[in-house]
Amino acid sequence: MPEKFPTINSTLSTNALGKLIQQQYGLSNRTECSIFRLAMNHLYIVHDNEDKYVFRVYTCDWRTKSQIKEELKLLLHLKENNRQVAYPIKDKSNEYIQEIEAPEGKRFGVLFSYAKGTKTAKFSSQTSFLIGQALAKVHQSTEGFQLERMSYNTDNLLIKPVARIKEFFHKNISEIEFLEKLSAFLTLKIQNTDLLKLRHGSVHLDVWFDNLHIDDEKEITFFDFDFCGNGYLCFDISYFMFQLLATHLNEEEYQEKAESFLEGYETVTQISNEEKQFLPFACLAIMIYYISVQCDRFDYWTNIFLNEDHLKRMVGNLKRWIAYNNIEIE
Repeated sequence: MPEKFPTINSTLSTNALGKLIQQQYGLSNRTECSIFRLAMNHLYIVHDNEDKYVFRVYTCDWRTKSQIKEELKLLLHLKENNRQVAYPIKDKSNEYIQEIEAPEGKRFGVLFSYAKGTKTAKFSSQTSFLIGQALAKVHQSTEGFQLERMSYNTDNLLIKPVARIKEFFHKNISEIEFLEKLSAFLTLKIQNTDLLKLRHGSVHLDVWFDNLHIDDEKEITFFDFDFCGNGYLCFDISYFMFQLLATHLNEEEYQEKAESFLEGYETVTQISNEEKQFLPFACLAIMIYYISVQCDRFDYWTNIFLNEDHLKRMVGNLKRWIAYNNIEIE
């Protein structure tokens, strides 16, 4: 037996990490570091007197250093354009990325500004309007902005994800059959869409209440661009609306907030008719992709929920969206 048993996903000591951050970023000796969330990546809250930061430690073999650099390039581009995002902070050596030798191998860490405000799923229609405005301003800066990262398309949103989900569950259960049918339907739908009429650029791909802070019902700040890549901007619009429906059982309340969100967006920039026609379908492809990501990262994440019941719930949300939007899967 080896002297130190191999690991795949360790939890870094908050004391040691706090000292590293204090040293690398020139913070005061009052710096405190605490765990915020251990999920897809590990998040730590860092306090230095009145200043507050978030330090993200990417799980091993999740993102390459070059992929992280592209994420940070996007965030710095948005910051330079005065868009409300949590942005990366340089250390004393003018570096943004820390390399940490963890037991399982090299992990990367980045210090981010703390997004003002709080996170909540229970926001008003007026706040939904402001979220729409804020997202539209982000899209004004990301349209045509290309990243050396994944370009989201039918292959990596639909075809490969369904194959991965089938492999993970090892069974041809009804939910898998449904996802296969939905994937084929969406692939054909995308092939028959005039994609040249959809705005394209850098997308967040995970815009929902869990990745934004609301400050005094007035200011919206986006964060967690871990899944950013190249795609159609309406992906972000559609995904937000899907998550809004998923978190609102009252469909009248959802409708009011969805309309307010779109109204806020279009006070900044127009959503074309082609994009509006594509909105009901885009989020379905993204959700299939995210189910496959959960399967891929099962060993690295506390995925006790990832079982057949969870898959049923996920598919149930897809079916609810499909029914709400009167989509007929042929």
